[in-house]
Amino acid sequence: MAIRYDHLKQRAFAPIRQHYAERDTMLYALSLGLGSDPLDEAALPFVFEGKAGGLRALPTQAVVLGYPGFWAREADTGIDWVKLLHGEQRMRLHRPLPASADIVGHNRITHLSDKGEGKGAIMVTERRLETAQGELLATVQQVSFLRGDGGYSLRDGGQPSDAPLPALQPVPEERAPDFTDTRAIRPEAALLYRLMGDYNPLHADPAVAAAAGFARPILHGLASYGLVGHALLRQCAGGDPARLRALDIRFAAPVYPGETLVTEIWRVPGQPNHFQLRARVAERDKVVLSHGWAELA
Repeated sequence: MAIRYDHLKQRAFAPIRQHYAERDTMLYALSLGLGSDPLDEAALPFVFEGKAGGLRALPTQAVVLGYPGFWAREADTGIDWVKLLHGEQRMRLHRPLPASADIVGHNRITHLSDKGEGKGAIMVTERRLETAQGELLATVQQVSFLRGDGGYSLRDGGQPSDAPLPALQPVPEERAPDFTDTRAIRPEAALLYRLMGDYNPLHADPAVAAAAGFARPILHGLASYGLVGHALLRQCAGGDPARLRALDIRFAAPVYPGETLVTEIWRVPGQPNHFQLRARVAERDKVVLSHGWAELA
């Protein structure tokens, strides 16, 4: 079964109603390594409810809320889901994320773009995250690369193909980054992060990872996204989660738990609250997240 433009664009997603508690917020932060240094006072507001001002949520937690599950593997989609890759993650924060709340996730497919036979297709899934009272918290976009579904627009007499999202830009490698953040990824990071709702055995079972061509289980892409988001807060926002307004990034290569993540951040000239960024793993000197862009308040 091949994908069909109209069928996917009109796909109905039931609203995802979810309650998350302070325990969930602390677990999210712990899964990203906050608290690994028991004397790190800056991490305590995210992992300990007893600090003055109460518990605070990391803004990137929005990407794990209101998630409809891995619906692309359902037979009626026509998607060759085995060849699906999470290519980019984009997020806009409209107000600070509460430490606990009742929320609703509204999901829809906004873009389907054909790159051609043998070249794949691009699908953008958007999620509007609202409080139960209807206040908009965040808009999240997941850009998926459908490697096995290129050329769909030429079939069955021709189907539409949307223009893609504006392309993310590479970092200015001709100059050194203005900020560099280096953090060790805990060896059990993937086992902790899977408790956010992504139970793909690729991140836990060495046999499954080996069958997929990896030396060992890999870290979730959204975990590395969260690590980069926290690095940006540490280096450029005084650790204040309320200052993050947007974070877009491209996933360039897998990350392994136990590696060291080096986040490099550049100021955007003339735009004091805008930044470009990327991340690499020190042990392999390999860029793993690229074309990053962020905005702070």
